[in-house]
Amino acid sequence: MVKYPFLSLSRSNEPLSAELKRVACEVIESGRYLKGEQTALLERELSSLCESDYCVAVSNGLDALRLILRGYKELNMLHDGDRVIVAANTYVASVLAISDCGLQPVLCEPAEDTLNLDTSRLEELITPDTRAVMPVHLYGTPCWDERLIDIARRHNLLVIEDNAQAIGARAGVAGFGGGRVTGGLGHAAALSFYPTKNLGALGDAGAIVTCDKALADVVRAIANYGSDYRYHNIYQGLNCRIDELQAALLRVKLRHLSEENEHRRAVALAYDKSITNGAVTRPVIFEDMEQVWHQYVVQVDERERFRRYLLEHGIETDVHYATPPHRQPCYRRFSGMELPITERIADRVVSLPIANITPHDAVEIASVINKY
Repeated sequence: MVKYPFLSLSRSNEPLSAELKRVACEVIESGRYLKGEQTALLERELSSLCESDYCVAVSNGLDALRLILRGYKELNMLHDGDRVIVAANTYVASVLAISDCGLQPVLCEPAEDTLNLDTSRLEELITPDTRAVMPVHLYGTPCWDERLIDIARRHNLLVIEDNAQAIGARAGVAGFGGGRVTGGLGHAAALSFYPTKNLGALGDAGAIVTCDKALADVVRAIANYGSDYRYHNIYQGLNCRIDELQAALLRVKLRHLSEENEHRRAVALAYDKSITNGAVTRPVIFEDMEQVWHQYVVQVDERERFRRYLLEHGIETDVHYATPPHRQPCYRRFSGMELPITERIADRVVSLPIANITPHDAVEIASVINKY
């Protein structure tokens, strides 16, 4: 019997059920299902949260990344074949967005403490064709430091944040605009509201945030068939709009995001204090930043034996991510790359329950782990 499921979305949404149903009914009764008031209000609220001037709510996080890259191409700031450096251990969507836009992904090994792109390796990957870097705030830990800022400025690189997993997190140093909130650190950022995220829709949704009006205008047009006004198409665009229902539901959940993030921090702290088994490597809690713990990821040898042991004791786990992008069939051209840190991490990571448990539950789970 499973005592601690890894994640139950119905349980996560249950406290907000009445309010979610109410706003859903209001949208249904309004007769306005796209490009309405709820979308406009959500964009305003997300801009404020990320300390950015502009927000364009879109269909999902992958589309948000694709639109940013397409937007920069339309603005003549990126061109076919340009190189974009990205973490080698990210979810494949980060890489898909780059290659889909005719750009060249350059995979960078992660740092072993943050599990994020190792900024000490950036300089060696830069060539005359390098035009951008995409820091991914993996698992809710900001990927941002003085070295990244310095390298981006010296080499005139665009910095495009993949903020799919870290909404509401705060970096240890300020971004280009002076703020520290992820999403507002670089030149533009993509957000994902996939249902499992800290701020999750009841379906697919995403957003782009930026302080660049020109980019915001371009991506808004591309996302709406390339149209700047009705039946006037200035770009060969896409249909990547968010719908009013998801916007309304997200606005309800956005009001509780800080509470959700604080809860996850408390659970992560309980795990950190209670897991003492030397065979299990805990993620690092950094005092100079605010992590939001989209996942609490430990590392262990013989992962499947460890997972079976936990399941026998009623604890479900998951793996994020077992196969890195360069080992995916769709990226066979990268299969010869030697990325030992990425591959070692991919072989050892295990995600413990965090969303639906209490700090007390985390202590109990840790006691089981300590007997492994």
